[in-house]
Amino acid sequence: MKMISISLITLALIAGMVGCDGYTRPSENLEIRTWYDLDAVRNDLGGSYILMNDLDSTTSGYEELASRTANGGKGWQPIGHGNWVWTWFGVKAAGEIFKGTFYGQGYEIRDLYINSQGQVGLFGFVAAGGIIKNITLTNATVTEGEDSGSPLGLNEDTVRCLDVAPAGGVGGLVGYNGGTVSNCHTMGNVTGGSGVGGLVGCNDGTVSNCYATGTVTGSSSVGGLVASNAGTVNNCYAAGSVSGNNQVGGLVGGSGGTVSNCYATGSVSGNNQVGGLVGYSEGAVSNSYYDYGEVLINGENVITIGALSSEDFDQWLANDKFLDVNDRLSQANGYYLINAVIDFEQLLAFGQNDTLKFRLTNDLDLGDEFNFYIPYLAGEFDGNGHKISNLRFSFDFVCNVGLFGYLAPGGKVSGLGVENVNITAPSNIGSLLGYNREGTVSNCYATGSVTGNGSVGGLVGQNYGTVSNSYSTGIMTGNSSVGGLLGHNEGTVSNSYSTGSVTGDGYVGGLAGWNGFWGYVGTISNCYSTADVTGDSWAGGLVGYNIRGCTVSNSYSTGSVSGTWGTGGLVGGSVGTVRNSYATGSVTGNSNAGGLVGFNGIDGSVTNCYSTGSVTGDEYVGGLVGHDMGTVSNSFWDIETSGQSNSAGGTGKTTAKIKNIATFSGAGWKIIAVSNPGTRKTAYTWNIVDGQSYPFLSWEPVS
Repeated sequence: MKMISISLITLALIAGMVGCDGYTRPSENLEIRTWYDLDAVRNDLGGSYILMNDLDSTTSGYEELASRTANGGKGWQPIGHGNWVWTWFGVKAAGEIFKGTFYGQGYEIRDLYINSQGQVGLFGFVAAGGIIKNITLTNATVTEGEDSGSPLGLNEDTVRCLDVAPAGGVGGLVGYNGGTVSNCHTMGNVTGGSGVGGLVGCNDGTVSNCYATGTVTGSSSVGGLVASNAGTVNNCYAAGSVSGNNQVGGLVGGSGGTVSNCYATGSVSGNNQVGGLVGYSEGAVSNSYYDYGEVLINGENVITIGALSSEDFDQWLANDKFLDVNDRLSQANGYYLINAVIDFEQLLAFGQNDTLKFRLTNDLDLGDEFNFYIPYLAGEFDGNGHKISNLRFSFDFVCNVGLFGYLAPGGKVSGLGVENVNITAPSNIGSLLGYNREGTVSNCYATGSVTGNGSVGGLVGQNYGTVSNSYSTGIMTGNSSVGGLLGHNEGTVSNSYSTGSVTGDGYVGGLAGWNGFWGYVGTISNCYSTADVTGDSWAGGLVGYNIRGCTVSNSYSTGSVSGTWGTGGLVGGSVGTVRNSYATGSVTGNSNAGGLVGFNGIDGSVTNCYSTGSVTGDEYVGGLVGHDMGTVSNSFWDIETSGQSNSAGGTGKTTAKIKNIATFSGAGWKIIAVSNPGTRKTAYTWNIVDGQSYPFLSWEPVS
């Protein structure tokens, strides 16, 4: 059951175009003076209406239509109802949907009670183009409701927001918004389950110049102003306390859209993905903050996205939401210079600005700055060959954590070393970056330990961007998607490597735990790992699992791999492409264990590859591939060193044969003999010292 108690809510909403001010009323409006008049709106859902006075428990029709005893205890029946229908042209709304105009003139609707199912609110379902403006809703109680919100339950334009909070949509003002809500506020408390916001439950449109001051309580996607945002939130604030379980934020619970020129001041509590401003973000955050010296997150002062010191926050507000970087940092050659730790701390205030570039001029030590990091970087940070040492962070409810927690699209980090890191957080954790959202990382390295639950990487936790010419060394420990360099890769990784050890339960890889995702392409090329890997399911010397449409190429691994199900010297499981790669490490598994690939699924392909490591297991065990449902071509394994005479795919060769160039040139490999292992002929993919060495990739570093 969901409960919303709302006092003094001022609403102005147009589903398609909404505002509280500047309304030009139609020449003809049907006047609403009683609850009977309001109820009659449902008879013409395309009409134009104007509220002429307050409606409350003393107004004619209340007991019959809007009280706790009305409609058999269900109270007010929402105006309009509908459902989503899939068509050839996408998702469309169907049903009895309000498409007209309702102008409240600032009058109050008081004492409304609803205990219903479906789209719940004063208006249940408002179509694009429908207009509801300037209503004050006081002392309303809305109970239950699949898409509950008050006064609006669901807006036709908001279907995209269902991807953000599919189960919810509870708002003090609007359940689902696909239009524009502006110049509005709520002062009541909002309580519900999933997708609960002080003003708006799910926003797929625009919320601007609004605020909410009441307490907000829910389970998942809970925000002081907006529960989940796939649109734009601009020039807004929230002041009430917020509590929930997952994706809990002082302003927005979870955001894949844009948040700009906003702030929050209320305390926040939750178990996972919790933030003073935004609980979880995959979208843009611009010039929006909270005072981390005053705002308590689970009873502590914690840096998350939007954190500012008390002094800076007060100055920002007093100066019309503006801070001048030129007052804080010096410039040279277009870069703001970071000379000391105090300069680096300025990125809390200016890291959100995508036009700014920063350059490190000295090595920095964060040993005296426990739990300090920069949660959001939109611009460019040039390490200039320097390093930042002794980053320490340990909270079990903050996601997107690294030296930089979140790298925005277009952001860049280059030439930077991060040494002696020790981070513990729940998800999206890396020594350098917690989350790379289509940014660029190049010529960087990291050392230390990273521990968490999901998407745990030595350098980057979650990668949607580009990582090149970088490496990590150290100890990585987690549950799912754990990798020596990257926890989860849905971007491009090249000319990079990892060493050390990686331990997890599922999707565990020496370089990357997971490569790609359904609909997203991950590419790994010219990379290697020497890390030892221990996992349960999907454990690989380079990659734990390689998704359909994704590629691992021109790469190798040498570390040992142990697991239970889906264990491979290079890749644990793959339904993508593996080519021009090899593995030499030992493999120990139970089922689906292979020297190169443990499980090669439907649509998986292995081409021009080999393996030499020992392989042991119980069932579906092979020298090259443990279990094959795809294709394996022009690939080999050493039957002597592997201890396996059989494989689900590939051709077994003696050690002498697998060191003979004829074995590979005869299979169409682009390979050439060289005089010694230190010689490289880069015009060829593969080089070999004929009769002496296994094939090696021409780009490989000379040992």
